[in-house]
Amino acid sequence: MSLEQNPPSHSLSTRAVHTAAPADVQGRPVSVPIYQTTVYAHDDPALLTDSLDNPRGAFGYSRMANPTVRALENAVAGLEGAVGAVATASGMAAIHTALGANLRAGGHLVVQDSIYGGTTGLLNDLAARWDIRISQVPGDDPVALAAALTPDTAAVYLETISNPVTSVADVAGMSAVARERGVLTVVDNTFASPVLCRPLQLGADIVLHSATKYLGGHSDVTAGLVCYAADDAFVAGWKYAVATGPTMDPFGAWLVIRGLQTLALRVAAATDNAVELAARLAGHPGVGRVHHPSRPDHPQHALAERMLDGPGPMLAFDVTAGRQAAMEVLGRLRLLQNAPSLGGVETLAMHPASTSHRHYDAAALEQAGITDGTIRISTGVEDVEDLWADLSQALTPAR
Repeated sequence: MSLEQNPPSHSLSTRAVHTAAPADVQGRPVSVPIYQTTVYAHDDPALLTDSLDNPRGAFGYSRMANPTVRALENAVAGLEGAVGAVATASGMAAIHTALGANLRAGGHLVVQDSIYGGTTGLLNDLAARWDIRISQVPGDDPVALAAALTPDTAAVYLETISNPVTSVADVAGMSAVARERGVLTVVDNTFASPVLCRPLQLGADIVLHSATKYLGGHSDVTAGLVCYAADDAFVAGWKYAVATGPTMDPFGAWLVIRGLQTLALRVAAATDNAVELAARLAGHPGVGRVHHPSRPDHPQHALAERMLDGPGPMLAFDVTAGRQAAMEVLGRLRLLQNAPSLGGVETLAMHPASTSHRHYDAAALEQAGITDGTIRISTGVEDVEDLWADLSQALTPAR
């Protein structure tokens, strides 16, 4: 039945319910429309059945698929060189979708030894619930990875640029070792974004993003994306997301689509600012180590130059006077904002040991390269002189 025509023979209450959408819109919308609808009706029942089982099929129910969400999935899959993508309601949902579809009870997972604290929390929870064994190795050591793999290993989990100390993973080297042993490589590419790295092109199997960050770019949407190199993995990931329910809403997808339009410009401008701030911080007497891949003393500086199309907008530095001094520096900031998250147009600063990695004990913090004085900065696109003036005044009393 088509509701294109709303027969006047129907009562007023019926006609009020059934407002018909135009069937043939003349012209092509320049901006992707927001399809803010939960369900889709079909004259052909077979199409409805198809919509419930086919990730590329018709639209039937928005947990399975939505036109606005699919537009975003197709766009990000294109940026990453993927066969398909699944959009989720958050970055953590993306991580859970990427891993949950592939882990099995009693299995084994190899994880880079310096990653986001929220990811560690999720992995610890999955380990306890599903009896998953977790091994940690440096993200740039394929030899250590080869030694850690077992017949039960389901996946290797890496961050292209790690949170918060910007360690750079050898995605190509680690993926090659994993692939040789029949193990999936899953890479969180949030810090780099597709502008700076495309892990699937380096041999990874699954790449994910907290789209809350650079893909959205304006601190106004919570979202995630999982992109797949192979169709069978994509279908399995879609089915897992449909079953567990973390899929993205259409308005959130529309916000991320809007952010994608300026992604390359924002990442380039913020990276330039980060390189300059890292250089100036390295010369400040109140600052110890500066963590940024542009620095010659960064452990993976050479790897970053080979693998990345830029060192990225994220940096961290250690206040030499310790935790209290770092807190005081954050309290004196006026332009930079003390806030979680990252990847927006504004510059944010935070203290990882008391926020994102607050559940780490002293040994875990040390292993991750985080000190009590470490401050993480998500560099935005403001004028770098304004940013430095604020950082400088906040740091000066810490000398």
